[in-house]
Amino acid sequence: MSTQSASTSDFIKNLGKMYGVYTGGFIGFVIFLAILEQVGVPNKILGYLFVFFTLAVYAIIGVMTRTAQVSEYYVAGRRVPAFYNGMATGADWMSAASFVGMAGTLFLLGYDGLAWVLGWTGGFVLVSILIGPYLRKFGAYTVPDFMAFRFGGNFARGIAVVVLVCCSFTYVTAQIFGTGLIASRFLGMQFELAVFAGLVGILLCAMLGGMRAVTWTQIAQYVVLIIAYLVPIIILSTKQYGIPIPQLTYGNAIAEITAREGAMLASGLATAGNLKPHIAPFITYSPLNFFGIVVCMMVGTASLPHILMRYFTTPSVREARQSVAWSLLFIFLLYFSAPAYAAFSKLEVYTNIIGRDLTQVRPWMFTWGELGLIQICGKNAASIDAIVAACKAIAGHPGVVRLQDFVINTDVIVLSTPEIAGLPYVISGLVAAGGLAAALSTADGLLLAIANALSHDVYYKMIDPNAPTIRRLLVARILLLLVAVAAAATAATRPGDILAMVGWAFSLAMAGNFPALIMGVWWKRTTATGAICGMLAGFGLCLFYLVTTRYFPGFGVQYAGMSSLLNPVTGAPLVNIATAMAAPNAMDGWVTLAHPLANKVGWFNLNNIACGLLGAPLGFLVIYVVSLMGKEPSKEMQAYVDEIRKARGRTVLEEKT
Repeated sequence: MSTQSASTSDFIKNLGKMYGVYTGGFIGFVIFLAILEQVGVPNKILGYLFVFFTLAVYAIIGVMTRTAQVSEYYVAGRRVPAFYNGMATGADWMSAASFVGMAGTLFLLGYDGLAWVLGWTGGFVLVSILIGPYLRKFGAYTVPDFMAFRFGGNFARGIAVVVLVCCSFTYVTAQIFGTGLIASRFLGMQFELAVFAGLVGILLCAMLGGMRAVTWTQIAQYVVLIIAYLVPIIILSTKQYGIPIPQLTYGNAIAEITAREGAMLASGLATAGNLKPHIAPFITYSPLNFFGIVVCMMVGTASLPHILMRYFTTPSVREARQSVAWSLLFIFLLYFSAPAYAAFSKLEVYTNIIGRDLTQVRPWMFTWGELGLIQICGKNAASIDAIVAACKAIAGHPGVVRLQDFVINTDVIVLSTPEIAGLPYVISGLVAAGGLAAALSTADGLLLAIANALSHDVYYKMIDPNAPTIRRLLVARILLLLVAVAAAATAATRPGDILAMVGWAFSLAMAGNFPALIMGVWWKRTTATGAICGMLAGFGLCLFYLVTTRYFPGFGVQYAGMSSLLNPVTGAPLVNIATAMAAPNAMDGWVTLAHPLANKVGWFNLNNIACGLLGAPLGFLVIYVVSLMGKEPSKEMQAYVDEIRKARGRTVLEEKT
């Protein structure tokens, strides 16, 4: 055994000890900051310590695991044990959308928000059964690698790269948006600068060590994000009901929410037009859109390149399948808690904000108000004077915060819940660190997927097949930097709310990748021409529907339920529909507890988030029809497909040194 192999083996054996020490150290760090808060250290200093300490740890791991080996950079040397790969996949998967956006969406939508939870959780079943193990058996570095081999060359590879870049870039922009949101709040930075500040931790992890560094960093990030997510609701559950298991007590919270909703209606703190019952189904989403989102998030999960890449890193096909099961467990811990988080958050809002005298609004709200993320009576809640002046301008205002007065960005719900509930500031800092870990871990994986596809599939496979290892890795790192800067610049424009951007990425991946992947593995008769036509048709239709409903609402589409939207200041129905449609971005991410979110819809009243529901069936149909019209693949290729589907045996695409 070589010295390097022995060193790697020792490293793998000691993973449990190393991450155990790391977890204990992080908990100790949180306790230390709690002590500092009690002795009077300013909150701003605590926020800086949380953010910089966690970023420094991730950067150190990235530097320590830097590599100059191709297999280590692209697939972590295929040495990651199933348990740890599952944890890394969990961190890679649980993005800012999961950590920051999901509970906020459940907070707003109640029952309808469960569409996201159901879809994202069920997707890993599809990964395990249909795709993940077979791509590992194939032995590729990237998803376009598989497409090129299975479907005859660089044309298929090029289309796969385009799909990968489109869906991954949309996804990574949402993550960098999340880092900017957190950094702007807890570091006191301007949002447009904060998105670039978040890149430092991302680039130090991904640039130097590639998949190897990202893997070990993501495990550390999972520890932070799951602790940060669970601690606030465990405290609230214990405080409210004496049981530190919020998953068991949030039913009581929902009962209190329902009672509080009735009391607000009776006292005039809410009106029937702006109060959406938390447990009422199909108020925001129609049944078609509800189940459409479930399907698109589920199938999109099994199609996203940065998730599928994680299963290229395990030592064997068996461990690839095992790591999917571990992934589902680690993800379940957060997803099972998201409804509880939303319920406790809403209860705290109803208890501590709605009905409060305007002059007694707590100072924490002003920080978010200055960032334009919380409004009261139609104005940013930047100060007591601003709030009072805005509400006095409304005739007959009672001088207390009503439900129709309160406007909050959905991406702020999770981050602000500790402050709404009056918990120590150290808990707010912990949640910020968790949100940052979630955003960074996913951004690392996404940027790596894009850069690897461009450097490996475009540069090495299509432009310079004789490029030496050093040049290949240099190109990969340069491209990683360029893509990261481009994503940060896009995020700085605030293109939409986090959950919407992520939803688009899932539908694009579903329409562009899923039919070709499934047919390529499970139907030997699939031809290269059929797959290429299917990818172009499905992805093209989905992209067309998304762009037209998003940016050209007059092009045969409409806003669903626009007439039911109420003005958050006056409570009157919106009347200037043309103005609202001409500025489709104006409402994105903005909701009040008073009205449903506007859905951008078109054909069949289908929400554009679920555009994969149009693209994927078309992709399957085109692949099937065109494949039957052409000559069947060679016997050799059909034998390769048979080999991919065997649980044991050699890797189809042998590793190159």
